[in-house]
Amino acid sequence: MTDKTIKKALSGERKERFTTLGGIPLKTVYTRDDLAGENAKASISVPGEFPYTRGIYPTMYRGRLWTMRQYAGFGTAAQSNERYRYLLAKGQTGLSVAFDLPTQIGHDSDHVRASGEVGKVGVAIDSLEDMETLFNGIPLDRVSTSMTINATAAILLTLYVAVAKKQGADLRKLSGTIQNDILKEFIARGTYIYPPRPSMRIVTDLFAWCRAELPAWNTISISGYHIREAGSTAAQEVAFTLADAIAYVDAAVAVGLTVDEFAPRLSFFFNAHNDLLEEVAKYRAARRLWAHLMRDRFSAKNSASMMLRFHAQTAGSSLTAQQPENNIVRVAIQALAAVLGGCQSLHTNAMDEALALPTEDAALLALRTQQIVAYETGVVNTADPLGGSYAIETLTNEIESRAKEYIARIDALGGMLRAIETGYVQGEIQKAAYEYQRAIERGEQIVVGVNQFVSEKGAPIPTLRVDPDLERAQVKRVRALRARRDSARTSAAVAEVERRARFTENLMPAIAAAVEAHATVGEISDALRRVFGEYTESVVL
Repeated sequence: MTDKTIKKALSGERKERFTTLGGIPLKTVYTRDDLAGENAKASISVPGEFPYTRGIYPTMYRGRLWTMRQYAGFGTAAQSNERYRYLLAKGQTGLSVAFDLPTQIGHDSDHVRASGEVGKVGVAIDSLEDMETLFNGIPLDRVSTSMTINATAAILLTLYVAVAKKQGADLRKLSGTIQNDILKEFIARGTYIYPPRPSMRIVTDLFAWCRAELPAWNTISISGYHIREAGSTAAQEVAFTLADAIAYVDAAVAVGLTVDEFAPRLSFFFNAHNDLLEEVAKYRAARRLWAHLMRDRFSAKNSASMMLRFHAQTAGSSLTAQQPENNIVRVAIQALAAVLGGCQSLHTNAMDEALALPTEDAALLALRTQQIVAYETGVVNTADPLGGSYAIETLTNEIESRAKEYIARIDALGGMLRAIETGYVQGEIQKAAYEYQRAIERGEQIVVGVNQFVSEKGAPIPTLRVDPDLERAQVKRVRALRARRDSARTSAAVAEVERRARFTENLMPAIAAAVEAHATVGEISDALRRVFGEYTESVVL
């Protein structure tokens, strides 16, 4: 096609701005001229080889599918146990635990601040008894479990380990992931307890303890998901997630751990949003950037330290209460992006989650979405099937470049902790979220069923309702536990947690002993509060 013919063809384009969801300008067509020099070389690398742009394993899903790990938890431990058993029976291949807000911020179910929140956005876990009920009949040595918990991650992990010990499991073979990513709580989510610096101590104590006790366990899931949910762009999601990771690596090295001792157990958690091509490029860019950071910045020698392994979850913020059936299509496209981008595990949201926690039927349909992608689409039959696409490779390079610029700015500010304390990162996300919302309000960004293609209100869909009586029953359970346990043993164990917090000894052995003495999540958290205090966020203007 001649230049004259191309110009004539382009004259018929719609008169609007063409960009990715994250604001990257898009050309009408990409050619090999868009990939020159080093970028052209990067596009022909193969999966399983540094810098892992095309995937961390040579055969990717031809060797093993991603773990289908549906996030679930609500009400009491017994109810959530029923949901886990149901999903496992329907073909789910890994567990993912959602905890309620009181558990996340270290309050027992009978605490005044827990009132009205018990079991609402996840399962209520107060004690070892609750954790035993949660995994009743589920052999922990034969299932991989992810726990989305941060400020109280150390406590919930030791509760999980205590249950595994009671089951007779070999702890050295116990597999799963604890999110344990406190920095993103300060950036985007808000379920922190202690200030950033003592919070980082708990993170690195958990790293060191797992190295000895749980060598197959992923000690952190460094999360861009919530950063994206708060309104960031794709490039910001990569940049701020990896900047958090840099801070964790720096902190671990500072307390005497060597990079190749802990880095192979680091994992990541990314969003899967609507812009399919940008999302695929985002995952590829993140892998490549992380590999270079680990090799060049931290002098990692072990290839496993350089491999970015990640879980993906479809974008909760993209779900709409209007025409909720449309969410089925959104989730399917987002799941496809995660798979084409090379995720290691995946959660697909249910269509009703803009309205409530998912019903059993909606949760099953979300799982079936993954299974259709895996077994019917053919995208798993070759590694990185979009690799070499001029558009994909160009977007990969652009996202990597933008992420590098952000990381350089954060370095100049003194690192991620300082960037959080000054509000820089939060401010950047807020600006991006504001611009996106403005684009929707101006009609520049179409959301089907919201600002375009609006229809009359349809028939309501069934939604899950958590019975308020469950909170009263949970309060009774935790109070009954306190009444019958060996109070002297429990008090001594909690006192040891507080003593260690005042010095530099690793907190994990004391926390493990406290949960086995039937101390509650709130009691252990309060012991740490007495030493570390509570964090109050500064207002970013």
